[in-house]
Amino acid sequence: MSLLKSILKMVVKAATDSASDWAEEKTSKPASTPQRSEPMREAPADWEGYFAGILSTEFPQYSVRRNVAVTDLAGYAADEFQLYKTRPLQTYKAEWGAPYTFVLYQGGAPACIVMLGSGSSHHKNVKYLISRMYAKKLGLPYINFYTQFPNERAYVIDRINKFMKA
Repeated sequence: MSLLKSILKMVVKAATDSASDWAEEKTSKPASTPQRSEPMREAPADWEGYFAGILSTEFPQYSVRRNVAVTDLAGYAADEFQLYKTRPLQTYKAEWGAPYTFVLYQGGAPACIVMLGSGSSHHKNVKYLISRMYAKKLGLPYINFYTQFPNERAYVIDRINKFMKA
């Protein structure tokens, strides 16, 4: 029973951390972020293409895969997370998670996950919470970006570097 309690505490903490990350990203931008010479005029029509370009040019030491299923990294795990106190009998399996938008690999092993989402997807949508929990369980940095925000190139690079060094 204590194992179940510790897993539940871990899930609640991750959901709280996710909401904090969303609030931080929504309200602040790191002071050390270099500014572009010209502001981004409009959001890219293809966010995945925009991020893929940044990842390939700024992080050439990593190979990048798009839309990776959670089960590709975690397998069809027998363990299941209970994400909500209000639904203690509801279980969430890896195959129910949202596919990782990008997974960066180094030496054939996953090194980092970059997720794109909009609205409140990263801190409310169960599919994203499942994906985030499995990334945490695997010990991989999970970096989320909201597509309703500008996500200027320098900001994206700085944020990924920050997570990769942590």
